[in-house]
Amino acid sequence: MTSPSQESGATPVDPRVIRFRPGLRREGGHPVRYCTIHGYLRAFVSFGKGPALLLIHGIGDSSDTWQPVLDELGRHHTIVAPDLLGHGRSEKPRADYSVAAYANGMRDLLSVLEIERATVIGHSLGGGVAAQFAYQFPERCDRLILVDSGGIGRSVSPFLRLATVPGIEALMPLFGLAPVRAVTRFTAGVLRYLSTDLGRDTEELLAVFDALPDTSSRTAILRTLRSGVDWRGQVITMLDRAYLAEGMPTLLVWGRHDAVIPLGHGRLAHAALPGSQLEIFDEAGHFPHHSDPARFVRVVSDFVDRTPPASFDAEEWGRRLRRGRQPVEAEAAPTDLEMVALSLSPHPGAS
Repeated sequence: MTSPSQESGATPVDPRVIRFRPGLRREGGHPVRYCTIHGYLRAFVSFGKGPALLLIHGIGDSSDTWQPVLDELGRHHTIVAPDLLGHGRSEKPRADYSVAAYANGMRDLLSVLEIERATVIGHSLGGGVAAQFAYQFPERCDRLILVDSGGIGRSVSPFLRLATVPGIEALMPLFGLAPVRAVTRFTAGVLRYLSTDLGRDTEELLAVFDALPDTSSRTAILRTLRSGVDWRGQVITMLDRAYLAEGMPTLLVWGRHDAVIPLGHGRLAHAALPGSQLEIFDEAGHFPHHSDPARFVRVVSDFVDRTPPASFDAEEWGRRLRRGRQPVEAEAAPTDLEMVALSLSPHPGAS
């Protein structure tokens, strides 16, 4: 049974405070480290001792998105929170920004750090990367935690679809101009005033965009987006391989008011991923780890503590592949509203 964030004494974070700004020194937190992999400079935060947690941020964001929860999660775990290639402090080359390439990069970073296995936590795009990591490298994945994850259903925010329109890159230099920013902020204010779900996340989304300092950064983000989204919605879906996750402890965390990747995607993933658990944050939008950091830490820690790490069996993996996937009732639901209405197995925290 979910409880509203107010009842848990939640104190939402200010998204403008935690995010990376080029040229500005970040006070507090943990030092950012760097390594070069395949010739490209990668930034990451790593500290703590114990079983590893790999935390993967969303599109346009950076490892800073995890700041509100890192200290508590790092009390009993080794934390690895990278800036994906093309994001944050990492290099932004003309390169492969596909989900599969990002998963490869996560494996390589863990190898550089001499970490064999990890519980993989991914938010938004990072959720798609986390799921791809579990598919490509199941022997290195202890558990999978998807937070308002991409890569599930087809529908996404119209704003994300708009960004994939051919020629939009020619407008990228204009996005940093003061008049354009003023119009954007005015529109965001209207959405908040109208109490829309998207309005709930406008400060978060604006903070992400403001953290992109120049055209090269925004171009890298555009390449990342186009690798998985077109004008019809998400191109990549984990549902065709979800049956392979049998035996992988999987937790889904979703904001009930997410307008970027709606709750219906979480319902659909819950139906498709064998034995998964769904935790809904009633007062959250696309960033539940910001809306109620204390509850997020509690939910993740409890899940890790009470679930044994997955064990990979190559013969069983082969049997699943030969058997193939079975039909999932939720796949027939054409809209997110129908997916939300699905009757799913109850779990603590699901409603």
